[in-house]
Amino acid sequence: MAKSARVAIDVGGTFTDVVTLDGGSGNVKFDKVPTTPSDPQQGVLNGFAASGVSLEAVSHFIHGTTLGLNALLTRRGAKTGIVTTEGFRDVYLLGRTDRIPMYDWKYRKPKSLVERQHILELPERLDYEGNVVKAFDENAARAVAKQFIELGVQSVAIVFLHSYVNPAHEQKMAAIMREVAPEIEVTVSSSLSRELREYERSSTAVLDAYIKPLVRKYIGKLQESLAAKKFSGLFLMTRSGGGAMTAESSKETPVNLILSGPAGGVLGAAWFSKATGCGDLITIDMGGTSLDASLVVDGEPLTYFDASFEGLPINLSSLYIHTIGAGGGSLVWIDEGNHLQVGPASAGADPGPAAYGNGGKEATFTDAALHVGYLGNENALAGTLVLNKELAEGSLKVNADKLGMDIDEVARGVIRISTIKIVGAVRAITVELGHTPADFALLSFGGGGGLVGVDVARELNIPTVIMPPGPGAFSAFGMLMASVQHDFSRTRITGLDTADLSIINADFAEMRSEAKAALDNEGFSAKEQHFTQYMDLRYSGQEHSVTLPVSEKIDDAEIVHMREVFSEAHEKAYGHTMPDPIELVSLRFSARGEVDAPVLPVLTKQAGRVPTPTGIRQVYVGGGKRAPYSLYDRDDLQFGDTIEGPAIINEHTATTVFHAGDRAELGKYGEIIIHVAKAN
Repeated sequence: MAKSARVAIDVGGTFTDVVTLDGGSGNVKFDKVPTTPSDPQQGVLNGFAASGVSLEAVSHFIHGTTLGLNALLTRRGAKTGIVTTEGFRDVYLLGRTDRIPMYDWKYRKPKSLVERQHILELPERLDYEGNVVKAFDENAARAVAKQFIELGVQSVAIVFLHSYVNPAHEQKMAAIMREVAPEIEVTVSSSLSRELREYERSSTAVLDAYIKPLVRKYIGKLQESLAAKKFSGLFLMTRSGGGAMTAESSKETPVNLILSGPAGGVLGAAWFSKATGCGDLITIDMGGTSLDASLVVDGEPLTYFDASFEGLPINLSSLYIHTIGAGGGSLVWIDEGNHLQVGPASAGADPGPAAYGNGGKEATFTDAALHVGYLGNENALAGTLVLNKELAEGSLKVNADKLGMDIDEVARGVIRISTIKIVGAVRAITVELGHTPADFALLSFGGGGGLVGVDVARELNIPTVIMPPGPGAFSAFGMLMASVQHDFSRTRITGLDTADLSIINADFAEMRSEAKAALDNEGFSAKEQHFTQYMDLRYSGQEHSVTLPVSEKIDDAEIVHMREVFSEAHEKAYGHTMPDPIELVSLRFSARGEVDAPVLPVLTKQAGRVPTPTGIRQVYVGGGKRAPYSLYDRDDLQFGDTIEGPAIINEHTATTVFHAGDRAELGKYGEIIIHVAKAN
């Protein structure tokens, strides 16, 4: 059977989003099915069933999952141990002395992923140049491996001092672990990160080891189930740093999946930016549990190397994404001061909002949106779920009675509070990074993105809101655009003007060789392989650096060029330059295996058409009043159609709301472009 279909499945906290692309016609189909928390694999298989495509006909399956992240959040990962250099047993437990919530006197450090009794030491030592100070003790290493068996450890992180320069001792320990204790999963820190900072590298290795057994089991089981249904295409997983990785690679380094949940939406935004020529985008992805905000600048998503989970650093490339607890399932509650609050706790997929009729009693954002009229019950969510207005009103009444307020005002307050929280998230990724929100367009997606996008934009003076095709499943859609990516790095601290260029070029050549071998092994031809080099530069004596692309060959002319572009980049990032010497910190290398991006058909523009409303809905607008909003079905709209607000556009995966004075038009890919009226 000819393989012509691509399927992307994004498993969220409440719904699993499915996007199917017909390679022949270019048609895209969007579906949603309920997430199955008790058996995540079943949700994926249900997604394939909803797509209606035979697995034999699927050439590419791209998958996004929060399985690893959820294991960390719930502390349900593996019983993990660490083997480290003698004398450095407590590096991981001590961490850094900084305190992120500086003024929160109630703050308590999260429980460690590793107990001290499971951290063992080994006689060995390298200096900062990778030279052997104390030889690797093989007999002691075998004893350590046996002790891990006795302790009942399921996974081990190997972290030796200065192994980022010379990984030989870590590799020896890994070989002994696999020989003596083959049932224990092993993570080698230098295989994940070849950069200095022992604590950050230890944390990254521990996070990987903690989720590795769970992720390996899940992906392996899913591979078996897909093979049983005759799937033989390319199986990819989205990764935290953008792009994708093969299923086999993800089983070896699952730490790359931890922050990958929102990555699909950002990848889709980058594609959309280039396809439409709208270079700068703010993205907000509002799902059932949380909201993710990110930036696309000049068509490229922002990445950084200081990601963390609950204060635990992840020393790997990650997309710059700010997440808050503001989703459709965010719970409504009353605080000790008798004030209305929304989130971050969520009703999740089970039982979900009260309006779902699955036993949920507490009010949520979804219940409020249904009560004010943003949502209706004309269209079933995920194809089968019809919202119940009476149940929503009953859940809101509990809070209204406590506050002595009208139910309408409570529901409107819930939406207002959520909007302001989202405005704060957008400010965190724009204003706090030196960007002006009004210089961007707002790309709003996720199941709830269309309910809040226009209100958020108006608060920030953003002139344009864009609802992409299939907004409720846009993260899954973005996965279709992902190519396979590998990132490599080397620490090389030296003055930029005094650097030994032969060593720098040798480091880049070594990383290129590793990258090429990885892509060759994954079946990518030379034409499909693309490489990019970067340097991390900073002023001497500073902590934070700026990552800048460099040419393939580093010579004197390139150093002069780097000095110039660094000054510009530093001023843009931090608002000033300095006369101090410039220092090279790290070399980075990114390899991409190009997966042919699907080409979506451009719609034919229809001139002079006037779209016809399908009905009217009364929406609460405050002051005890409701106003009529015209209802439209997105499937009835065509390229060039214009709609004046107030209006609501319904579709299978989401709802878009805009108000009086706003104007929407349909773009060439079916996107809804909303021109937002200025706030009064």
